[in-house]
Amino acid sequence: MTNQLSLAGKPVSPPVVLAPMAGITNLPFRKLCREQGAGIYVCEMITTVALTERNPKTMRLIEFDPDEETRSLQLYGVDPEGVRKAVRMVVEEDLADHVDLNFGCPVPKVTRRGGGSALPWKRRLFREIVTAAVDTAAERGIPVTVKMRKGIDDDHLTYREAGLIAQDAGVAWVALHGRTAAERYSGTADWDAIADLKDLLDVPVLGNGDVWEADDAVRMAAQTGCDGVVVGRGCLGRPWLFGDLEAAFSGRETRLMPSLGEVAKVMLRHAQLLVEWIAGAESYEARRNIDAEEHGCREFRKHVAWYLKGFPVGGELRRELAMVSTLNELEDLLGKLDADAPFPVSTIGKPRGRTNSPGKVSLPDGWLDDRDDRTVPVGAEIDSSGG
Repeated sequence: MTNQLSLAGKPVSPPVVLAPMAGITNLPFRKLCREQGAGIYVCEMITTVALTERNPKTMRLIEFDPDEETRSLQLYGVDPEGVRKAVRMVVEEDLADHVDLNFGCPVPKVTRRGGGSALPWKRRLFREIVTAAVDTAAERGIPVTVKMRKGIDDDHLTYREAGLIAQDAGVAWVALHGRTAAERYSGTADWDAIADLKDLLDVPVLGNGDVWEADDAVRMAAQTGCDGVVVGRGCLGRPWLFGDLEAAFSGRETRLMPSLGEVAKVMLRHAQLLVEWIAGAESYEARRNIDAEEHGCREFRKHVAWYLKGFPVGGELRRELAMVSTLNELEDLLGKLDADAPFPVSTIGKPRGRTNSPGKVSLPDGWLDDRDDRTVPVGAEIDSSGG
């Protein structure tokens, strides 16, 4: 790692960024992670249309804790003017301190509209979007960063040219996930591409992909020379990974391996934070006629398998935990776990979260024909945010 990573003049130490994950990186999860270690913690992906139309769910997703020093918001948009309008709203209403642009999402419903990891192929459109965001955000000194993949597939790589375009537009850094859109979340991330981009650009380059442990992050930095790391699936069910990352980048060998009883305490706190957050949205939840505790526990269910990965927990108890509806029920079930069960070392360094097979990327008709066509596809924008 060659330089001290900074954002808007403030050091980012350790040089770690929590990747936006739909349905995951809401305010409660970010809070849980921030309690473990420092870094930049990005909210869920926010679509420009949903933001400017003040979609109620989206307005909830852009809420930040008072003690979040850097309010980091990721924007998705395909229309330069829509991106400009959304960033202007961020500027005028002081909604965030950092804007990250999403050019990395490989999900078919995104790429078939020309968005996410499909968009950098259209280099003029890409340039206009990034420039619109950077120029507008500069009015209040808000840094803009870019997160992207290597390209659409191995025959349509874009990361080098897109990195240079983003740098020329004035971004604060470029983060590269070492996979193509076609690879999705399969195989092994290409760290050589991260090193290649680091050699090419003058702005900081962050690496993303296969950081399952803190030692992976340090190894990525040493191997690629990247200025920081972006952590996604590796922290699922393990918010304490950020404590490990802080220790690792400080040269300390301490690594957290909590017992099942300690994990159970984190699980209960996570669910409580979700319920408190949802209960705070009284007008929104009242309109939807949803009980805050039930809703919060339902949101928590997706995390159960990640927290319990590798621990000796019977199938029936796992199923019951994955169906909880109240905090009392959750607490009672957690009390049935073997609190003394040690952390399963067999899971160390193993993938977490979604994995899948490579596949053909869904694209708009004729998307690959003309790289300089700056036409925004019809129906390109998405009117909802997050998961």
